[in-house]
Amino acid sequence: MAKVRAKHANCSVVGCTDEHRTLFRVPASEKTRELWVYFIFSGNTPETVSKNLLVCANHFKPECFRNLGQYKAGFASKLFLNEGVIPTERGKAADEENASTSVRFADVACQTDQPITRSCGTQHSMKTHRPPFRSTGGAVSCTDVGGDTSAGRASGPSRKRPRLDLDEEDELSERGSSMIVEDPHDVTYDPLHSLTSTTDVTTEPSSPIHKISKYIVYEKCLLELFEVCPRCGRASSPKTRTMGTFLRVEQNCTHCAFSRTWSSQPIIGSIPAGNLQLTAAVYTSGASFFTLQKIFQAMNLQLYKYTTFRRLARRFVEPAVVYRWRTMQDGALEQLIRQQQNVILAGHMRPDSPGHSAKYGSYTMMDLRKNMIIDLQLVQRNEVAGRCHMEMEGLKRSLALLEERGVTLNSIVTDRHPQIQKFLKETRIKHYCDVWRIEKGLSKKLVLISKNKDCDTLKKWIHSIKNHMYWTAASSTSGPERLAKWTSILNHIRDVHVHEDPAFPQCLHAPRTSRDKSKWLKAGTEAFIKVEKALTNKRILKDVEKMSPHHLTSSLEDFHSSILHFVPKNAIFPFLGTLCRLYLAAMHFNENAGRPQATSSTGELLYRLNLPKSKKGEFSMKPVKVDPTYDYVDELMDLIFEKVSEDPGPYEAEVHKIPIPDDLSAQFEKPDKMEVIASYVSRFNQGLV
Repeated sequence: MAKVRAKHANCSVVGCTDEHRTLFRVPASEKTRELWVYFIFSGNTPETVSKNLLVCANHFKPECFRNLGQYKAGFASKLFLNEGVIPTERGKAADEENASTSVRFADVACQTDQPITRSCGTQHSMKTHRPPFRSTGGAVSCTDVGGDTSAGRASGPSRKRPRLDLDEEDELSERGSSMIVEDPHDVTYDPLHSLTSTTDVTTEPSSPIHKISKYIVYEKCLLELFEVCPRCGRASSPKTRTMGTFLRVEQNCTHCAFSRTWSSQPIIGSIPAGNLQLTAAVYTSGASFFTLQKIFQAMNLQLYKYTTFRRLARRFVEPAVVYRWRTMQDGALEQLIRQQQNVILAGHMRPDSPGHSAKYGSYTMMDLRKNMIIDLQLVQRNEVAGRCHMEMEGLKRSLALLEERGVTLNSIVTDRHPQIQKFLKETRIKHYCDVWRIEKGLSKKLVLISKNKDCDTLKKWIHSIKNHMYWTAASSTSGPERLAKWTSILNHIRDVHVHEDPAFPQCLHAPRTSRDKSKWLKAGTEAFIKVEKALTNKRILKDVEKMSPHHLTSSLEDFHSSILHFVPKNAIFPFLGTLCRLYLAAMHFNENAGRPQATSSTGELLYRLNLPKSKKGEFSMKPVKVDPTYDYVDELMDLIFEKVSEDPGPYEAEVHKIPIPDDLSAQFEKPDKMEVIASYVSRFNQGLV
């Protein structure tokens, strides 16, 4: 909204005699301009209207200003309007009248202008006690106490003062030598020194606390604002206290008894908003606290300890993540229920470490038609007999959830695990094997065969055999047809294109004569015998008959790759922490799985060269997708600050419903630490024992 600061400009509203110092130009928007002009001329709009019409601040309601609290507190010398507001007040607004005649210090929005260093309002005596004021939207609070004048007591009962929720390691650290320190164990102790003004001058913030801009402020630059007393103009010695990212500055003047307290952040309940938001930001973005700690130490930024991070995460962030995932999952399951019999899912387990040393196994169930994660199950090793049983347990839990919600499966695509195949056969669920996993295992065998003596010719056919497997799965409608097409490759690589199986009597490609006769394999040679054995293996033929004709599961592998960002394999998280990070990975994937391909400024589709490790030096083209979005992070922030922080009880109750197994170390008796130290023997001190 345009604002005018010319000295000789006047308010254009008809009948305005008590003009405010802040003037606003009529907006350029046609609809809004018509409403302003109608108000200015009281409905009698002349035919010709000047382009330089002005309206003073007295003609707007208090809620029309986005910095009224700062203006009243003396931290801003000019007012700013919210977008789209309309003047409605003919006379002078009562709240604005108070703002123009009295400047008070109050909790206002974060990152304000430099405080005005002149006293233009009534100062309060240090003996004056008034109901404390608690700001719910401000990030700066100041308390001014003067000894020149006094004011009467405010009526009404006093309100409870906000208390900072301090852990042992979070106590406010002091800076300065001559500071008077209150007893933190006193029930009347108020770490924030709440505002003692009789009038609640804080208005609703223009944006929520967590959406206010933040800045990195150097301590020296900040303390320069408190080195001079705003009343008498003499030097004063400000003192600082910190609690994590929270800073409080206390200014006391020994000459005129003026004092004030400034806080860098608002307090939510009893927690500094910056500490909570930083915890939520680190957690929801999949970052590591210890990496953040190293960055803060390198920049000499103030940060709380890891125990505080875990406490805030357990109380606020993890309940919000669980609630958000459950809400998203309920919506996805409702869509599956409406599909009735047309539900095709894929399931696979991802261990948190390779081999048989995995502690966790996360089983993922994905809707292949929509590329959406439907369910996630986390299995800890001590819940089952061993690592090989984790996948079976995760599948059972997912299928039990789908059955409980009334989802009817058409078919499911999994890997070739024998226990999985047996279980699904007993439950009479149509089961397909993942083509990518069959091809991956077979390709490794063919590569090994091609390295043998007299088998070099096979190298030219490996790529064609892999393509033939995918074509067989996509073009077949029954198991016998898949087997007939698959075994036809043994004739094709010998330059024989007519087959005995009636399900696939001949190759579908056009007849052609090859000039290079050396590329064909010959029957009876060592290369052909080994290839035939690998392609017609009993296990391979059984799996080929069950290859999925619907969709590839490459999206499921993409999701497993994205999990590494949220749950890296070289990091250790507790059970609930791992589960919540898996939920975050699923939210991120579901939001960005369908991203379109990026285009250039001229509208051409963008590609980039790709050199996968599995291609052995073969380049391929990969489409460039548009940048991912993180709307789920914004939604989680809104949920944490608008609902969970106000009443975390119901959200924590949902977390408590999750069955959390005992830690792996719980099955062993913990020995005495001193006994372990005394019995310690190494290779180098055996002779000393």
